[in-house]
Amino acid sequence: MTKYINISIVIPLLNEEESLPELTSWIDRICLKNNLLYEIIFIDDGSTDESWNVILGLEKEYSCIQAIRFRRNHGKSAALHTGFQQAIGKVVVTMDADLQDSPDEIPELVRRIHDERLDLISGWKKKRFDPISKTLPTKLFNWAARKMSGIDLHDFNCGLKAYKLDVVKNIEVQGEMHRYIPVLAKMSGYENIGEQVVQHQARKYGTTKFGLNRFINGMLDLITLSMVSRFQRRPMHFFGAWGIVMFLTSGAALIAMGMLKLYRLSQGMKPGLVADDPWFYIFLIAMVLGTQLFVTGLLAELMVRQSNKKVKYSISDSLNSKG
Repeated sequence: MTKYINISIVIPLLNEEESLPELTSWIDRICLKNNLLYEIIFIDDGSTDESWNVILGLEKEYSCIQAIRFRRNHGKSAALHTGFQQAIGKVVVTMDADLQDSPDEIPELVRRIHDERLDLISGWKKKRFDPISKTLPTKLFNWAARKMSGIDLHDFNCGLKAYKLDVVKNIEVQGEMHRYIPVLAKMSGYENIGEQVVQHQARKYGTTKFGLNRFINGMLDLITLSMVSRFQRRPMHFFGAWGIVMFLTSGAALIAMGMLKLYRLSQGMKPGLVADDPWFYIFLIAMVLGTQLFVTGLLAELMVRQSNKKVKYSISDSLNSKG
């Protein structure tokens, strides 16, 4: 019989051997104090230090620990996705292993998920202890994410979040999409998304695992996600619309080219070669682009129709009446 668990705490990690004992002790103390039955799911994302051995030692001391170890580094999204598959708690909490997320926030996150019936709560590190080289791009990134997603959150990339179990079981976190879990949740129909100001701890051990390239990758992922969320089920609407614009442009160029030749003839001028007219190249390029966009849209539609056979829809309720 499956043991009842109030909360599952999913913690992805990479080379965090120093912080794991302190983090585990802190979580245990807070959960016991607040009468929370819990499990900790460590996902070792290919650590090259002694993190795994530390986890093995902690497992002997704490009966609530589960752990999975990747053979190599797969990224935070893969670690979270794997942890979500293992979680069984009614509320799932995610946090980083570097002690910059405070376990003191867990009881309030769990309470709000239950009492306010929220699908997801995202932490907001309003006061950060990071250098300006990190905080400034983060603010720009969060502003762009708010505008493109329509979700009013201040800190999309905060590792400290809480979810209903149903949410994590119905979203797929792939690539580097862990930054946009609230967007993925909204795309799956979970729109009751809240925010909570959380304490940001200064890093105590080791060094950050993220470089400036994550902001570039993050913006590219945001553009991809924005496009997919709008046109995932109807790609022809996007490619076809731009195809029509190209065809209209080519038609306008053809008309302009014809009228220009008629004008020259009416004035007794030589019409010249078609290839000498710049309107010809506008017509040609627009026609080729329009055709390519339409073909791309048709191919995308075929792929979507094929993939729809495997689509997993998030079902809220069902009723099977036998009579």
